[in-house]
Amino acid sequence: MMKALETNAGDYSPSPAALRRGTIPRECAGLRLDAALAQLFPDFSRSRLQAWMKAGRVRVAGAPAEDPKAKAWGGESVELDPTPEPLLAAHVAEAMDLPVIHEDEAILVIDKPVGLVVHPGSGNWSGTLLNALLHHAPELEQLPRAGIVHRLDKDTSGLMVVAKTLAAQTDLVRQLQARSVKRHYLALVQGLLARDGTVDAPIGRHPSQRVKMAVVAGGREARTHYQVLERFPRATLVECRLDTGRTHQIRVHMASLGHPLVGDETYGRRRTGDALLDAFPRQALHAWRLGLIHPENGETMHWESPPPADFAQLLAELRSRTP
Repeated sequence: MMKALETNAGDYSPSPAALRRGTIPRECAGLRLDAALAQLFPDFSRSRLQAWMKAGRVRVAGAPAEDPKAKAWGGESVELDPTPEPLLAAHVAEAMDLPVIHEDEAILVIDKPVGLVVHPGSGNWSGTLLNALLHHAPELEQLPRAGIVHRLDKDTSGLMVVAKTLAAQTDLVRQLQARSVKRHYLALVQGLLARDGTVDAPIGRHPSQRVKMAVVAGGREARTHYQVLERFPRATLVECRLDTGRTHQIRVHMASLGHPLVGDETYGRRRTGDALLDAFPRQALHAWRLGLIHPENGETMHWESPPPADFAQLLAELRSRTP
């Protein structure tokens, strides 16, 4: 459950100590205001600055600046309130076993177990990764989404990076946009894939089933590279590498090839005819490699995580039956 707020939204006012102040550089004259602010406050992403502007949390030359497209003239004084909205800090910290495999002052990397929801939402207001993070590191309450920069589906296991500072969160978001965060997944798909390949197809909401995603014209750019690692009589183990991170991307892209993930009831309704494969209770997907540039020291870092017990057991049984 979410904490009950002690004040109404209309009662919220910034702490003077939290305000950030500056002057738009003269060389920014003629730029969009959001672009000029992004240069003045490089710790914050442009999209975050736009949201704060629309929320009335930016003042330029003493007046509210709510239009990101307005022109900057250079030399204007700026006052920015970056403190979190009350609702962003309204989640409850919960003691949970959080599998942390790396932690320093800027980031932490976790090995998310199967069944753990990443962020509170409809039907899952407690017991999420966000709740666990707030207990593990209470200072994350000051960050949007408690430092979470990317997600894994509830029944997908594996590696995730979480930021511990606003500067690190902004940097990691930019790395994701620049594709310098390397995410590799193990996926067991139905049928026999003949060769390696790439799916470059836009993803958006399914036109008639709104809880599903689909390859649709006008969707957001999405690109998945896949490499065949191992073939079994009715399934193929592949490594998938993402250029983009759309909702259900691997699941949607592999299903679009006619090779949905084993165990994926949402995108792979047809059965394989193999009782072992058909009994697997979730999508066979695991984020097994993660690489990134450390937001503070610039060091290239990477981690690996073996598949969880159920996925590893499935692969072992398939291998035992393969001549």
